[in-house]
Amino acid sequence: MPDSPPFADIDGPVLVNAGYAVASRPILSGLDLHLVERRIGIIGRNGSGKSTFLRLVAGLIAPTTGTVRLGSHVPASDRKAMLSRIGILFQNPDHQIIFPTVAEELAFGLRQQGMDKVASAQAVTDLLARHGRSHWEDHSVTALSQGQRHFLCLLAVLAMQPQTILLDEPFAGLDLPTQARLARELAALPQRLILITHDPKTLAGYDRVIWIEGGRVRADGHAGPIVEAFTAEMARLGGTDADTDLTN
Repeated sequence: MPDSPPFADIDGPVLVNAGYAVASRPILSGLDLHLVERRIGIIGRNGSGKSTFLRLVAGLIAPTTGTVRLGSHVPASDRKAMLSRIGILFQNPDHQIIFPTVAEELAFGLRQQGMDKVASAQAVTDLLARHGRSHWEDHSVTALSQGQRHFLCLLAVLAMQPQTILLDEPFAGLDLPTQARLARELAALPQRLILITHDPKTLAGYDRVIWIEGGRVRADGHAGPIVEAFTAEMARLGGTDADTDLTN
């Protein structure tokens, strides 16, 4: 299995007037986006729809209005095709891990892609060796710390070599050294990254930032100006009783 698949010039997800509602209550509305840049950040307040946005792009949910496409594929209805195109790393690794051992967890996606048992086992061994974690292979996932389980989930995504990786607050709950190690690993990846974060500082050097507010795109553009405007607005809200309103 090659270390770095050829990700140059790969087209990204396209959303056309896409929206998502639950019981007629809109969570996302009117999204018109073509996600082509190599590093894209998603920012917004809690409850703005960021995590739902990632699930929509990944095809874990289908839009209730508009369309989401990746090339000729519809992510929500062509899950098999998405295995090599989009991977997602959730905020909580315990919501993602489903097998008792490291080797089984890493092999699962490869088997889903059609790799046989012998080949997938060798690919897992090679993957762990490349990342200096060969000693993890036969261990129970419960022997891993929170940060190690988070990294295991990232390895499981990388094993399938997706073209785009979606990350939902990947640094949440990690101590500072673990955050630094994960940031270093992510920065070195050749794939397109679409990253949700509450910390605009993690978006330094990103090509594009999308600010979602109330389920809609409030601003979209170069990282510097968008992050500056978002930070200023959050500071303004922090000076008011910004959390007093009840949601409907």
